Amino acid sequence: MEELSDFPDGTFHQDMGSPKQALENFITESSKECLVFTIKFCEAFLNSDISEQEKESFIKSNSEIYFPAIELTPIQWLEKVITQIKETL
Repeated sequence: MEELSDFPDGTFHQDMGSPKQALENFITESSKECLVFTIKFCEAFLNSDISEQEKESFIKSNSEIYFPAIELTPIQWLEKVITQIKETL
């Protein structure tokens, strides 16, 4: 899961402004290969045998997002991020 933690930890940190802006910056500044790898790692994580609670805890602990404010659970948020990245490819 180390590969995955680098993405939210490095993108959605305390200096990001907003999660939406942070994602837009990540997409703009990343190579196509990086975006493909990010999708791959995120999907593998979501499809893994880890419990929903462990997944949510992992996402929360590796990002500076206040999920109640965006009205999504951490898993819903990550699924949305994957979709948004795919749309740019």
